[in-house]
Amino acid sequence: MSLSRRNFLKSAAVTALPAAAVATATATATATTTTPTRATPAAGDGSAALHWLEGGVPAFSSGTTLGVPWPRGRHPQTPAFALTTEDGQPVPVQSWPLAWWPDGSIKWSAHALPANAGLSATLQLAAVADATAPAAAVTVEERADSIVVNTGVIRCSVARRGPHVIQAISRDGRDMARNGRLVALAANTPDSEAANTVQRHYDSAVTAVTVEQRGPVRAVVKVEGKHSADGRAWLPFSLRLYFYAGAESVRILHTFVFDGDENTDFLRGLGLRFDVPLDGPLYDRHVRFTGEQPGLWAEAVQGLTGLRRDPGAAFRQAQVAGLPCPPIAQMAPRVSSALHLVPAWGDYTLSQLSADGFQIRKRTKPGHGWIDADAGKRAAGSGYIGGNGGGVAFGLRDFWQRHPTRLDIRHAHTSAAEVTLWMWSPDAPAMDMRFYHDGMGMETHAQELQGLDITYEDYEKGYGTPHGVAHSSEITLWALAATPSRERMVQIAAAVQTPPQLVAAPAHFLASGVFGGLWSLPDRSTPAKAAIEDELDRRFAFYRGQVEQRHWYGFWNYGDIMHTYDADRHVWRYDVGGYAWDNSELSPDLWLWYSFLRSGRADIFRLAEAMVRHTSEVDIYHLGRFAGLGSRHNVQHWGCSAKQLRISAAVYRRFYYYLTADERIGDIMRELLDADAMLEATDPVRKIADAPPKGQYPARASFGTDWGSLAGNWLTEWERGGNPRYRDKLLTGMKDIAAMPHGFFNADRAGYEQDSGHLHNMTGDMVAASHLNSVFGAVEIFAELIALTGHKDFEQAWLQYCTLFNADKAAQVRALGMPHGGSPVLRVGHSRLTAYAAWRTGDAALARRAWSEFFDQPLKPLRTLDLHGPTVLNPVQEAEGVSTNDTAQWGLAAIQNLALIGDYLPGGAAK
Repeated sequence: MSLSRRNFLKSAAVTALPAAAVATATATATATTTTPTRATPAAGDGSAALHWLEGGVPAFSSGTTLGVPWPRGRHPQTPAFALTTEDGQPVPVQSWPLAWWPDGSIKWSAHALPANAGLSATLQLAAVADATAPAAAVTVEERADSIVVNTGVIRCSVARRGPHVIQAISRDGRDMARNGRLVALAANTPDSEAANTVQRHYDSAVTAVTVEQRGPVRAVVKVEGKHSADGRAWLPFSLRLYFYAGAESVRILHTFVFDGDENTDFLRGLGLRFDVPLDGPLYDRHVRFTGEQPGLWAEAVQGLTGLRRDPGAAFRQAQVAGLPCPPIAQMAPRVSSALHLVPAWGDYTLSQLSADGFQIRKRTKPGHGWIDADAGKRAAGSGYIGGNGGGVAFGLRDFWQRHPTRLDIRHAHTSAAEVTLWMWSPDAPAMDMRFYHDGMGMETHAQELQGLDITYEDYEKGYGTPHGVAHSSEITLWALAATPSRERMVQIAAAVQTPPQLVAAPAHFLASGVFGGLWSLPDRSTPAKAAIEDELDRRFAFYRGQVEQRHWYGFWNYGDIMHTYDADRHVWRYDVGGYAWDNSELSPDLWLWYSFLRSGRADIFRLAEAMVRHTSEVDIYHLGRFAGLGSRHNVQHWGCSAKQLRISAAVYRRFYYYLTADERIGDIMRELLDADAMLEATDPVRKIADAPPKGQYPARASFGTDWGSLAGNWLTEWERGGNPRYRDKLLTGMKDIAAMPHGFFNADRAGYEQDSGHLHNMTGDMVAASHLNSVFGAVEIFAELIALTGHKDFEQAWLQYCTLFNADKAAQVRALGMPHGGSPVLRVGHSRLTAYAAWRTGDAALARRAWSEFFDQPLKPLRTLDLHGPTVLNPVQEAEGVSTNDTAQWGLAAIQNLALIGDYLPGGAAK
């Protein structure tokens, strides 16, 4: 552990405030009123109760990893941890730290369990002297040309160089899969029939392999490279291969970054391909595709059922069950002598081109026609090919949600079948990433602002590029000793689509004091509180339903939600400029994650998980001129010219990272650390004529949408034990804001130095405020900074801002000498700033004012209307006046106000 964490406070007040989640509110400014209080669970004895997210006990587990928070000072050193089931049986566990408190104690720890371990309704995690080791540890052997990982059940050889990512996966000394490689199909036009179309096939070329974990429970190998053909190397990829002790599977997280020219590079297919050695009779080779859960399509390469002549019941029953048939000598002679005339079906395809339709086809071999085998709505995205010696099951997570997808099995009648999991199906039209309009004559900022005024689209030529956006997919491969039963195959598919996930309880999260502590457990102790809790549930249920009803699915779209509704057309404004895809605008991500923390609900977690996977990849640039920045809301995720820190911010990613220890999200948050270097070239206010000039400073930065986002990035890096340079930049900015004459009201637009992190007052004695500055995670991050550092001057500046933003103009003039000029459009969302100030100062009048702001209009439950018939394409629910901006900010205000000033809610005090 770096000593720099212990020295974090050297530039701040030495005495840190207690973490907000576990402290009784204390006055930090002169106050004469009663301090608001709230009940919080005790921190406990340093142990944590864990449970499976979806409830109950999973049918099986291929290994799982989770993160657990701890109160400050609870574990001053990095301890060993023990895990036990509800009946006291020890469970092997591998543990490591994810984050530290400023005093060096553990803030978050990660824990990995072996395959099929911990299958108990509840488990108990506690610090001990020695952890329980697995019966057979996963091992990693580094060779000159490969990395060999052994789970105790399977061995996987990962190539260090060349076209093959996975050389082989073996079990019991037999290769089950070989030659695992990535494939990409691309063309120079989107029209495959055009005369000038040139199509190329690209294979993976591995350039680097890194062992990130070595066991004993969990091993992680990262593979990096590019797709290559004809002297061109592009589409950089990374694969993380996850291995767990005792597992017969490997989980693969695949990521690629689009670094082509969207006008000439059109992907026509993207997949993972490998070979499966086969032997034995063709009638003992089995193919499986999972359909809509729990459906299964199961056939043999050479069928023995339905023939004119019966081979015998034992043969038919064995083949249907996926078991080896009896010796051929026991087959009816009229069948055995004519088997060469029974077709063998070598090629199979399951294609999911939309969220609501898949098709299964098969053929005997290339050069012959395909026949339709079956069809359905939503395939679970798993398959199997194998024979008497076993085979390989494979699955692609979110298969129908991220359409167009496809599963291929080829040459199953030969000595080796070829399997391809297509993340972009070759059946689909080419991946066309070109901007959706020609600019419509907008060449100057004045013209662009006119366009912004009419369609809310912030267009600028050359800015709507996808160059640098990414996409991640999750794949699992099983090396099985025998063809799985029908029931087992369905269980495998379920585990692919919804991987078993362990979590701690909401009370434990709250008691640990993480994520600012601006939340409480659901409380329905009074009618007033129950009404707000019910409305929180109602609004989440509405959006969860909209994902399905509005088909917010697709390769580039799944995980995002829409911004604003069009009541005239009864659709979300999917085609109207900045009103379409939300791209984290006004923090729906935070609303979902805080909703999960306080409730522990699996459905909220899964929606938030899909959102973070999407927004972290698609809405952020990972290379190129905009690397580290995100794109504001638009018809296309990358379309808006507002490339901003407020979208890419780690504040939206860190929840998932700490709850799951996901390395890819960890990588992305580190990509953001120097994104402030982009502020000069992509000045967020370059189109605003009356913005203060940069003058002598390299860049201009808003304290909320810019510096607040950077603060979240740097805070996360500091607590992860990273480079102390970012801790120092964080402290420098806190000090500079606090030193300005009017604090945050001078930092609405400040001069910024990227190298040092200094912020400078550019407005003199004038003051300003923006309604956007607090609504992209600044409230939450600043609460953490105050609790962690005890920086009194920064806190006082923030409390002043929180108190005055929603205050009447007379109060603003008394405190600042003039009104701050901020827009009142997000008054309800800003009520949580007032609540925070009331909580920190103990000001009862301020607490009552906060509730008045929250109820600026009487609480109106979200009312939905069922629409059907010719008014709409499909039956849907519509909500009057719904807005994602308002929903996210209302939800955050409701959660935080209940936590901080719940006792002052009119009618909200418990009797």
